Amino acid sequence: MSAVADVAAGPGGASTHRDRLAILTCGLRLAHVIGALTELRVADALADGPRHVADLAERCGANADALHRVLRMAASFGVFTETDPGVFARTALSEPTRADVPYSLWPLIVYGRKKFFTEPYGALVHTLRTGEPATEPVLGTDFWGYLRDHPDDEQFFDSMMTELGRWETDRHLAMIRPERFVRIADLGGGHGHFLAAALRHAPGARGVLVDRPTVLSDAGPVLDAEGVTDRVELRPGDFFDTPLPADADAYFLKAVLHNWPDDRTEALLRRVRETIGDRGTPLFVVEQVIAPGNDFDHGKVLDIDMLVLFGGRERTLEQWHELFAATGFRLANDPGAGRWTVLHAEPA
Repeated sequence: MSAVADVAAGPGGASTHRDRLAILTCGLRLAHVIGALTELRVADALADGPRHVADLAERCGANADALHRVLRMAASFGVFTETDPGVFARTALSEPTRADVPYSLWPLIVYGRKKFFTEPYGALVHTLRTGEPATEPVLGTDFWGYLRDHPDDEQFFDSMMTELGRWETDRHLAMIRPERFVRIADLGGGHGHFLAAALRHAPGARGVLVDRPTVLSDAGPVLDAEGVTDRVELRPGDFFDTPLPADADAYFLKAVLHNWPDDRTEALLRRVRETIGDRGTPLFVVEQVIAPGNDFDHGKVLDIDMLVLFGGRERTLEQWHELFAATGFRLANDPGAGRWTVLHAEPA
């Protein structure tokens, strides 16, 4: 029996494992191709139907020959299609690259082309050898320090997190049922989209939004658009150091804990637990729960982002149980694995 596990051949019609591996190693090139076409908004330019590459080049500000060759490669993977010589159209795979469609991947794709993402990934071997993020060796500072030094990138990152955070808001709030509460504290809540949505579900409630001062400075338009500005207190600060709101009857941590290694995550959870004291106040953590086994789970991909960029991690259900137990909480629900979900933690 072979010592090599048999895995079915896959993308691009590869008929052998060697062919499949060759295609997989093209992934970096393909990511750059898709990213560049996304930045040029080629799919947006094709929204009304197929166009000749010369017309596309003019609309997108590109060189026609270069655009044709890059589109030809993308089409070979099913991202766009060449319907006639030199004429290209959208496909189901290219549709999410449009900036104007629901659940657009545009911000996520552009994020993957930023210096603060690509350069640390280029130093992945450093992370493999040391277990440490690769940001400081290549960027000269940690991820958050880099954003503080580059306000445009910080604004893009926070806007991206707000946009992506909208995707499953209704499903997560249905699990939380915020209408039960009268004062909700969202720790590291960004521009306030999630807190604002919760307050719309709980018209009698008020909220406290805690985040870095530079982030909260952009929260106004989000809160205004949701009609909750007069019900939200902005609390600028670092949730590791500044006092946390002590009068909330529910706390949120949405897409926060995966940014940090276990020791920092435990420190933050202990601060929340100390703030709760002898009250029975619940904590709702919106995070990934990594699926077991070999099945594809985007959380396993995101986990490497956390490793390389932040020194954080995505966690399995067992790891969540251990983390809560170590910090004075217990997991009070049975969250599903393999997607973003809500972990309902109660004081133990």
